Amino acid sequence: MNWTHVILAGYIGAVIAIVVGIFRKKGWIGKTSAVIIALLAIVVWNIIDVKYLIPRDSVTQQMTESEKFDAAMERLPLYQIIREQEPEAWSRIREQALAMQKAGESEQNVIDAIQPQILAIQMARLQTAPDANVVAFMQANMQQTALIQKQSDDACFRFLFPAVKGGINAARMLPADVTQHRLDVDAEMMRAAYGPNKHQVTPQERQQAMQEVQPIVQKLVQQYGQDITLMNEPQKAAGKEGVVCNITQDLWRNVLQLPVNKAAGIIRYSVSAE
Repeated sequence: MNWTHVILAGYIGAVIAIVVGIFRKKGWIGKTSAVIIALLAIVVWNIIDVKYLIPRDSVTQQMTESEKFDAAMERLPLYQIIREQEPEAWSRIREQALAMQKAGESEQNVIDAIQPQILAIQMARLQTAPDANVVAFMQANMQQTALIQKQSDDACFRFLFPAVKGGINAARMLPADVTQHRLDVDAEMMRAAYGPNKHQVTPQERQQAMQEVQPIVQKLVQQYGQDITLMNEPQKAAGKEGVVCNITQDLWRNVLQLPVNKAAGIIRYSVSAE
């Protein structure tokens, strides 16, 4: 089994689907409020090319499945941090993945099993990461998206919504330093969330975030009109892929222009399960 593919895919992917479910459960999706879903679009990570990050060699081919799994994890700082911070969760994910592989499950089934567990850890860390780390996390995602859209609107759409038309190989489209920067920023955010300056979310912060995002949403509704609903139904965006990418980037551009503490509050609010 291609464990690097599985591990990276477990770190990405299902954010939009999960968050849309949360918004629907809370009853936040309406004619205008559906645009808030765009707050999560940039959080979706595309699978990074395995060959780009982890070259194949004859030694790897001789490893057992568990050795290949551990070797893949060692090369990704984010997973090393999860192992340090959540050893029980890490062991559970590892054992589950290896057991499923031994039982003959497909890579996709393994990915589907471990994704929610890894996602829950990462989204929880955003809640306690310092403001600067939270904002840097989103800025790194924005950088990737902007660079990909320069190549084509279709590529940008696939990057944001891989489940609709299929994803892209982001590592082949982005400079190596941009990809590495993204990985570094994620790892720094995870570590800072456990550090001495970790953040404590308050009810006041949540309320302020809801208030701060409303003018941004209203501005986008006025600018894009009915096209705003495409953020809730990206499968209907055929021919308007560029519009969807523009809405997403305009929303985050406006959020990131706010003072750091306010921008971080909106980001935390957007990925909160509360």
